[in-house]
Order: sequence, then structure tokens, then C-alpha cells
Amino acid sequence: MATYDTLGTTYARTRQPDPRIAAQIHAALGNVTDVINVGAGTGSYEPPQTALAVEPSQVMIAQRPPGSAPAVQAVAERLPLCDDAADAALALLTVHHWTDLAAGIDELRRVARRRIVILTWDQQVFRERFWLVRDYLPEAAAFDDTRATPTDQLIGLLGGARQEPVPVPHDCVDGFGAAYWRRPEAYLDPQVRAGISLLAQTGEDTIAPGLARLADDLTTGRWHTRHAELLALDTIDVGYRLLVTDL
Repeated sequence: MATYDTLGTTYARTRQPDPRIAAQIHAALGNVTDVINVGAGTGSYEPPQTALAVEPSQVMIAQRPPGSAPAVQAVAERLPLCDDAADAALALLTVHHWTDLAAGIDELRRVARRRIVILTWDQQVFRERFWLVRDYLPEAAAFDDTRATPTDQLIGLLGGARQEPVPVPHDCVDGFGAAYWRRPEAYLDPQVRAGISLLAQTGEDTIAPGLARLADDLTTGRWHTRHAELLALDTIDVGYRLLVTDL
């Protein structure tokens, strides 16, 4: 909770849902009638059939737009819900913040009747394919190594799941970690960085030398020469994954 009481202050400005990613998440939910959104934040990607949002940070809850589903301040490891409370449980880019992953997954399985949908990322793929952490900010990648959950481990805790790659559009409107893969100048903006937990939690002092190298490479044109192939792509797979479990 303390993490997002600090980091979450800019989320309503920098973390707007991207409609293409939203469509993939909603398709994964299928025809469920009601959803519990766990680690809901400000409500990005929250489907209209959401019955309740669960979020530990009051700062995030306060940024939920008018008309959002009702929200309760609670943690994933202790959901204030009865067994089989809803058709589906949804957890989007949140499991890496949980203090007890197994307990949180057990809670998702307890409250969902039909389906669990989790958006996460494969850290090995992310490290290898995303130029920002590979070439400029290995310190941030090292920080993520300490909190990223291997997808195989998550699938095991879920009791099985199918995986769907989530491609990131070149003009993604949701400013998460790799959203600006074709717009490198954005990572030099402190407000953008404030909405990316990977960078905000690693710390400005730690990432400053790498950002200085990026700024220099953008000024000289080295970045564009080195990554010319990216400029022709509309989407990229850097490891974001949807895990879908039918109960």
C-alpha cells in the first residue's frame, strides 16, 4: 500500500487504458457476468461487469473516475469476499507487488467461480527484447529480477493456465514500462517515469547515468541508427502475457 500511496499520484494522467489491450483482456474474460478486480488501481481496463474493485492504496482509489465500480481498500492476500463471490477474478500488472504470492493466488481461486485472468510479464523475455533495460538501465532490470514472478510458477499456482502474448502498440496510450518502445524521448520525462513502477522504484539517482546516455544517443542519432528496425514495427512482443485459467 505504501508503494502506491507514493507512486500512484500520477496514474490518472499517465496510465490511461489502451483500447487494443483492453479488447484482449475483455476477450479473455469472455461472457462472465461479474468480475472482482484485484489490485485495481485507478480502474484501467476494468470491464463494465466489474462488481467490486479491491485496491490497497487509498491514493489510487481516490483517482478512480466517477461511475467506476465500488472499491474496497484491502489486499489480495485477504480478500473481504465470500467463496465463489463472482464469475471471474482479474489481476492486472499487480501480482509482483503482493507480499505473499501463493496466498493471493489462493484467494483468487477461492472467490472466482469460473475464470481467473492475470496480466503479467516474462522477465527473461523483457530483459532480452526491451532495449531500455538491456542497453541503458540494467539496474532497473536487476530490480525487476527481485520482484518478477516466472510465468511457469504462476501457472503452477493457478493449477494450469493458457498464455496469450500481449503485443504493445507503438502508440500505446497506457504509460507502463515498455509503452514507449518506439518513442524513446518519453523516458526522459520525469512525469512519465513517475508512472512506471520499474523506474520509480529503482530510483532517479540509480537510473540517471543510463538516462544521460540515452539522451546523448537521441541527440546524436545513435539510438535511431541502432534501432532502425523498430521504427518500421506497429507492435512488439517484449514479454507481457495474459494468463487465463478456467476453474
